[in-house]
Amino acid sequence: MPDRFKAILISRDEEKNQSVETVEIGDADLMDGDVTVAVEATTVNYKDGLAITGKAPVVRRFPLVPGIDFAGTVIQSGHPDWKEDDRVVLNGWGVGETHYGAYAGHARVKGEWLVPLPESMTPRQAMAVGTAGYTAMLCIMALERHGITPARGPVVVTGASGGVGSVAISILSKLGYHVVASTGRTAEEAYLRDLGAAEIIAREELSGPAKPLGKERWAGGVDAVGSQTLANVLSMTSYGGAVAACGLAQGMDLPGSVAPFILRGVSLLGIDSVMAPKSIRMEAWRRIASDLDHAKLAALSTTIGFDGIVQAAHDIVDGKVRGRIVVEMA
Repeated sequence: MPDRFKAILISRDEEKNQSVETVEIGDADLMDGDVTVAVEATTVNYKDGLAITGKAPVVRRFPLVPGIDFAGTVIQSGHPDWKEDDRVVLNGWGVGETHYGAYAGHARVKGEWLVPLPESMTPRQAMAVGTAGYTAMLCIMALERHGITPARGPVVVTGASGGVGSVAISILSKLGYHVVASTGRTAEEAYLRDLGAAEIIAREELSGPAKPLGKERWAGGVDAVGSQTLANVLSMTSYGGAVAACGLAQGMDLPGSVAPFILRGVSLLGIDSVMAPKSIRMEAWRRIASDLDHAKLAALSTTIGFDGIVQAAHDIVDGKVRGRIVVEMA
């Protein structure tokens, strides 16, 4: 293994002006942890884009190596669950926010943050799923626990062309759901239908001010947008339905009404992927391995190298990215 490797480093000066540069570091520069992993693949999530562009306070420690998830091979371990050559995946736990993350050749983390890479998946495939896809699976599991089965009716997916949306559509359609995809990019209709969307609706149908109650259109939803979009999705959810909320692309506010909750018994299911217990993570990755059509991973992902990370971060925040971005670190 190389003694030195490239890393992206985010710094901030005394006036709190942020800078991003590519540097060379070694294992001695990494943060504390009991497992060191050679990062083989990572990805650029929306949160990574916010971190690198500085458009939201994702980074809470400076300097910091960003990158909230990775897949790779253990090269050193002091943790009883892991040994050299084990293949692992990491999502969340503050990595890329308060702890040095994936955008370096090696990452040193706590062993309890890791889960096994599914045997049927390569590191690249795991990062074509990434935190966005893992979050989509958490949303689907939450809807299932609430009893939202395909027989209950359609399920809407907002931000459909993004990472969470693309994986959610693919999994939901394979499970037999009638998927309504909401997107601001109507040119992506063929892409969304190939993933399994049965209907496509324009983002504008959901992005304006919400009525307290709208026409009942779906039994459930996966929302990565928040704000007025989420308020509209809730107002149009049928009696006893549920919406899993995991994102804030439109905003953190929820300018809606209690009417869907107290007049239709609708439930809002909050999804946190960062601190989810290991048992839930293990189940999510087991379900991803079995319920996601791996043939669709190529269609919903593009591959870049390390040198393309910073530009991809700007593109994803600017809404120019479709599906998932995989970073091959070799």
